[in-house]
Amino acid sequence: MTTDEARAAGEAATGTTPKSERTAPLWRNRSYRLLLTGATAEDVGAAVGAFAVPLLAYAVTGSVVQAGVIAFVGQLGSVLLTLPAGVIVDRVDRRRLIMVGSAVAALAWASVVVAGLVDGLSVTAPHLAGALFVSSAVGALMDPAGTAALHAVVRTEQLGQAMSVAQGRDAAATLLQGPLGGLLYGMSTVLPFAVSAAGRLVSVAATSLVREPLNGDLDAARAEHPVAALREGLRYVFGVPLLRASLWLFMLVNVVLNGMMVAINLHLVSTGTAPALIGLINTAVGVGVLLGSVLAGVLVQRVRVGVLTVLTLGVSGVAVVLMAVFPTYWGFVAALTGMMFFAPALNAGMLSYATAITPGQMQGRMAATMGLTGLVAGPAAPLVGSVLLASLGIGPAMWLFAAAWAVLFLAMFLVRPLWRIGLPGTWAADVVEWPTTRAPSAT
Repeated sequence: MTTDEARAAGEAATGTTPKSERTAPLWRNRSYRLLLTGATAEDVGAAVGAFAVPLLAYAVTGSVVQAGVIAFVGQLGSVLLTLPAGVIVDRVDRRRLIMVGSAVAALAWASVVVAGLVDGLSVTAPHLAGALFVSSAVGALMDPAGTAALHAVVRTEQLGQAMSVAQGRDAAATLLQGPLGGLLYGMSTVLPFAVSAAGRLVSVAATSLVREPLNGDLDAARAEHPVAALREGLRYVFGVPLLRASLWLFMLVNVVLNGMMVAINLHLVSTGTAPALIGLINTAVGVGVLLGSVLAGVLVQRVRVGVLTVLTLGVSGVAVVLMAVFPTYWGFVAALTGMMFFAPALNAGMLSYATAITPGQMQGRMAATMGLTGLVAGPAAPLVGSVLLASLGIGPAMWLFAAAWAVLFLAMFLVRPLWRIGLPGTWAADVVEWPTTRAPSAT
């Protein structure tokens, strides 16, 4: 039973809604605080570990190519498990899944630490690739499990605030990744992985204290064949017009955005820019996201998602044009910082609304399927960015990215369900009836 369902049951029994429940701030929600603590520790640990992986891979192999192969093999876990993860999240007790997944990832990185410390043993390339594979596979499970868990413990009208906090958490982890990861790696090559393992263990401990059920009827979910459940999840996402349009459009947004970042970074490398300054480009993006996440909660509560979408893409489009006009280092830093400012509000608004309208038994499959927007950008973005840079040069490439952004901006106006989304207080009325024998509403 979700938080909203429990509240409805209480109201039905008493005929009123206690004032304390109507006004209780999100931070007084014990289950939410525990889940946030675990997710934050896990994110920071994962970020520090991710920073150290290519460094240790190169130290182990002495080859840039082999280090790249380790990273590629390691990330296959996420690629292979993204869609099945949604089915697993909807069929398994989510609290135990988060605990077991975090514990397995902790053991994987702890094994790297032990191999690096015990006399007579050393970290090998297959060992490092295997640990990364396990960690990325667990990550594919944790993302939809975390979203589904929030749906179970957070009231619908507070989901936007919860997702905004998650955006800030991710931005903070990104900013800490380089400085903290570099400091730890400089002290010991295995220390970042010890921190990564510790972060997972904090997640285990925090989640174990959550007493609120994170699933609905598991017996009904397990009665359905896993393949049929996967098909049903895809049918749900592609059957709801807003989710279907968002999947395609934001997949393209991620390809354009990440492809542009690849082109900018490669251009700076080719012109001899110092590595520290290149790293500052990514820091600028993180700063913009972190600053934007501070206001994201307020914006989601007061501004409709459709307006947030147009505002974010519009400001981003102006930033891309400015980078095309001024394709210089400081032009990139300034434009990228401003470009990311409204992104957390858009991400939080879209994700919280999608979570709010999705029935509890479909949460994992919805989140996993929508996760394809980022998964596709992984292999496509480097190809797009490098080809355009090599073929056109940075200036014309940026103008082409600006043109693509303009097309995406205009395409958003054609997504009519987007403009029908109200403020969070109205989202509970938009929950999709599923399963259904009729076509889904325009939600």
